[in-house]
Amino acid sequence: MTRPNIGEQINGLCDLLAEQGDLLDPAWRAALNAVPRHLFAPIRAWAMPDSDEPDHLIDRAVSPAAWWDAVYSDTAIITQIDDGRSDPTHAGTYTSSCSAPGTVMNFLHALALRDDDRVLEIGTGTGWTAALLSHRVGADQVTSIEIDAQVSEQAAANLAATGYAPHLIVGNGAAGWPEAGPYDRVHAACGVTSVPYAWVEQTRPGGVIVCPWTPAYGNGQLARLTVTGDGRAIGTFPHFANYMMLRSQRVSHDPIRAFVGGTEEQAVRTETSLDPRTVAWDSYAADLVIGALVPGVSKRMCAAEDGSGEWTFWLLEAITDRDRSWASVDYEPGVPRYLVEQYGPRRLWDEVENAYLRWVSWGRPARDRFGLTVAPDGERLWLDDPTRVIG
Repeated sequence: MTRPNIGEQINGLCDLLAEQGDLLDPAWRAALNAVPRHLFAPIRAWAMPDSDEPDHLIDRAVSPAAWWDAVYSDTAIITQIDDGRSDPTHAGTYTSSCSAPGTVMNFLHALALRDDDRVLEIGTGTGWTAALLSHRVGADQVTSIEIDAQVSEQAAANLAATGYAPHLIVGNGAAGWPEAGPYDRVHAACGVTSVPYAWVEQTRPGGVIVCPWTPAYGNGQLARLTVTGDGRAIGTFPHFANYMMLRSQRVSHDPIRAFVGGTEEQAVRTETSLDPRTVAWDSYAADLVIGALVPGVSKRMCAAEDGSGEWTFWLLEAITDRDRSWASVDYEPGVPRYLVEQYGPRRLWDEVENAYLRWVSWGRPARDRFGLTVAPDGERLWLDDPTRVIG
């Protein structure tokens, strides 16, 4: 296959993003044209389209057309699995990627960058976003931190191919990088269960922090926080956002049997009339409330493989240094009540059920009514106003 027209590929991607409502600022269209994404994509990788298309392997040597199509579409490209211990085209836990362009644009728009802003990026990854930021504000204004030395080394090589040279640091992004601060903007390209206060300390008053706020329960939300003059950061959740987690804040992905093994007979069995499907899939706003009121607990849904329509809603405590609590609720079509099993010092289903019904009692407020405050003594989720704290 002959090499495609790169300009046409980039403009096609830009048109798609604009049609989706993800590309609103001409400055970012110019950045996308100046920073070709294919320079940051491995020759062989795992592609995750932001659409109904299934995840699939891309290999430039075997199927170049499919590779180019993936690179210049709204597709995340997995570049590392299991912290580099596994082939990135095989099964495992995704640990680094070139994020889907639509998601990247949502975050970059949320930054509301000005020409002279100093930017701290958490999670260099392939370096593509660092290059986009460098084009927008100048490479000397961009500091990007990556915890994985091998990933950072590859990012440096990718960036060199584009001619951009932001400041690349190998280190723990949770600590920020005070040496180059204070910053006008902090862009986190990794999920956090809680916003590291170091990011607030290193941001000027009036500066903005944009990060995927991802409590253990539910999906991540794009948090856009403005730093105040009294040492806090306050903001809301304008978009959904799922990212790989900051390594120091990862939630356990152990198999369910690792939580449950040997404790099934000790579980307390009750019933509920609340359909577990309602709780599991209601809305992002419900997940926000449950995540705040039931901290440190993740959810998983496991469907029966026999086509019966039955499935189990699991709640698993992420803390690993004690006897972890767990709960399960079995959904069976056509029955009025559902079996609940709970084990451990916490009654996780009771906590989740109460949190969900509390949200319902407030009139099912949508995500855009919630906000987050980050302060020296912790963070708080609020509804409508920072003084109305819910968790």
